[in-house]
Amino acid sequence: MQTLTKTMKAMTITSFGDANVFKESEMPKPEPKGKEVLVKVHATSANPVDCKIRKGFFGEVFKLPVILGFDVSGVVEAVGEKVSDFKVGDEVYYMPRINGTPGAYAEYHLAEEEIISKKPKNISHEEAASFPLACGTAWDALIHRAKVKIGETILIHAGAGGVGVYAIQLAKLCGAYVYTTCSPKNFDLVKKLGADKIIDYKKEDFVEAIMKDTNNKGVDVIFDTVGGETLTKSIDAAKPFARIASIIRVSANLEQAYHKNIALHFVFVQSNRQKLDVMHDLIKRGQLKPVIDSVLLLSEAATAHQKLEKGGVSGKIILKVT
Repeated sequence: MQTLTKTMKAMTITSFGDANVFKESEMPKPEPKGKEVLVKVHATSANPVDCKIRKGFFGEVFKLPVILGFDVSGVVEAVGEKVSDFKVGDEVYYMPRINGTPGAYAEYHLAEEEIISKKPKNISHEEAASFPLACGTAWDALIHRAKVKIGETILIHAGAGGVGVYAIQLAKLCGAYVYTTCSPKNFDLVKKLGADKIIDYKKEDFVEAIMKDTNNKGVDVIFDTVGGETLTKSIDAAKPFARIASIIRVSANLEQAYHKNIALHFVFVQSNRQKLDVMHDLIKRGQLKPVIDSVLLLSEAATAHQKLEKGGVSGKIILKVT
């Protein structure tokens, strides 16, 4: 087991609240044991779940002080005595577990070997950090839960968002015809990613647009990243026996889904190596491409959260650590 310094810098929150609660702190540097791997973090990201935890929505799980950050791309610094698949110097990427343990807004992160994967060599650490949580969420929703099939139709809400940009790419890889909602400024982006039909959510009623284009049949699958009224209305755009996957906590009237025999999947992303390994190959072959809105320094975590909460972000906001 190898260790160099005893401490590390981290952006922590010592109270729940707005983005101004962040402060740079000196924290103990973790030491790996057993099947644990210590990673020197090169890049992480800002995700909506970070903002929710910061506000206290998961206060029963995360105890102060908290280190946020659920994307990692970095280099193995040290390994526990039972680690078999990684060695010092390996470039890796992964999603830390969202279970109350420290996240990646820090110089180092400690994780179990089983959730870590080799970073694709053809992309940078900043690009690699855009994938684990966002693409992993889309993967769990579309591949594992909704099981999108070739030739099906799918409506992806907020196609230019951090999760939506990967949902479009995955849906196309599955052979689906993709409808997506976004603002006009992102039409070119989602079209480039593979969207077949774009709906301007500011000017068009997405249910009317879908029903008109499908001869009142509706779509086979809907991926909801918005929740609330959008999820409720989505039922009207779905075929009987359709599948709807949502990554937002339930706050909608879903009674109509019962009458249409719709399968509803509520998805909370899980950490695992298997999907990262497949994503690795797709990224390596150029079939999955990173979509980055901006790259900031870790010390600018507050700015990243403010930008994310303001809205209008296209793709992922990356935080450069090293």
